[in-house]
Amino acid sequence: MEERKFVQMKKEELGVKEYIKSNLGKGKISTVQIEYTPIGEKIIVSTTKPGFVIGKRGEKINELTDILKKRFNLENPHIEIQEILNPDFDAQNVADDLALALERMGNLKFKVIAYRAIDRIMKSGALGVEIVMSGKLPSKRAKTWRFAQGYLKKTGDTAKVVNKAQAISQTQPGVTGIKVSILPPDAKIEDRIIIDDKIRAKINQDLSLLQGESPQQSEKSHSTNKSEKKIKKANDNPKK
Repeated sequence: MEERKFVQMKKEELGVKEYIKSNLGKGKISTVQIEYTPIGEKIIVSTTKPGFVIGKRGEKINELTDILKKRFNLENPHIEIQEILNPDFDAQNVADDLALALERMGNLKFKVIAYRAIDRIMKSGALGVEIVMSGKLPSKRAKTWRFAQGYLKKTGDTAKVVNKAQAISQTQPGVTGIKVSILPPDAKIEDRIIIDDKIRAKINQDLSLLQGESPQQSEKSHSTNKSEKKIKKANDNPKK
């Protein structure tokens, strides 16, 4: 009995999410989360265009709240807008933009659309990105195309830090499926090693100890080598 209630609740949640996304339009909503609180339902809408979602003086929010009460029988829904600061790192936003671009420009330019998106995402600082398109691109037979750049985790627990999303594009030859995976720059990767000045100093100290030199001697010899290199470079390239 409890399992049926749980399944029914999840179906209702899915209906609310799909309605909000379809009502506000593709490419404007990334994710919709529903939290149950003692005072009612808290609906968190992540978007890159908060002004468009809220509307003038909150008209769209009030209209959407009334529809959720009447159509989905929610007692006290409270809609909260969460702005996406960097849309290039949001996989759902990128997937929706690719789908809209294919519908607008046509499936013959799918490579240009994909490479432009990858270049923009990598220039924003992402560690890696992958775009997979499946459909009649551009032949009459369905085919899968993969575009990737950078570093991307595929398996294991560390693959959970990858932001993944899917979208569908309604093109003239047929439906095109789009999958986007993005590894943001702030992702915590266990096997990632960052070598900074402290680690370099520690390596030089360990090497000097192995060679039987003191850290002061190692630093002195290092500075002497640098001076000798500068003198040699000046002798090799005399001023005319």
